[in-house]
Amino acid sequence: MVSHRPDTDRAVADVTSLDDARAAAGASGAGSADVLSGALRKAGLLPLLVLHLLRDGPSYGNQLMERIGELSGGLLAVNPNTMYPLLRSLEGKGLIAGEWEHPERRSRRFYRLTAEGEAERVVLAGELAPKLAAFAVSLEALRAELGR
Repeated sequence: MVSHRPDTDRAVADVTSLDDARAAAGASGAGSADVLSGALRKAGLLPLLVLHLLRDGPSYGNQLMERIGELSGGLLAVNPNTMYPLLRSLEGKGLIAGEWEHPERRSRRFYRLTAEGEAERVVLAGELAPKLAAFAVSLEALRAELGR
């Protein structure tokens, strides 16, 4: 068991903003301080989130990026260089279908979930559930330790 260290507790309490914490960790650039960027991203978290959010109805890329940020409390940052290739890939696999808001000109492209996408969403959710649970347990253990 780790011994209780008042100096560490004071240092943690002195960090007052997420930006300060990111800077202290040496993070820079959009998404580089993304707490969830490691194993969860590699395990398919972003495709799962996109498929999940499209269950609510059609959406476009920027809207999906905003909703993912809101859903994760800002911890998961998705930029256009990540989102749009992902949307093209999901569309190419038949998991989502896209159509232009105004077909006569390139405007916003709205995506909707297909039946194949719903089936893939179920598979991904099952695969990610244990990883998300482990991540939550780890975060809770850290929170509990720092709150002592």
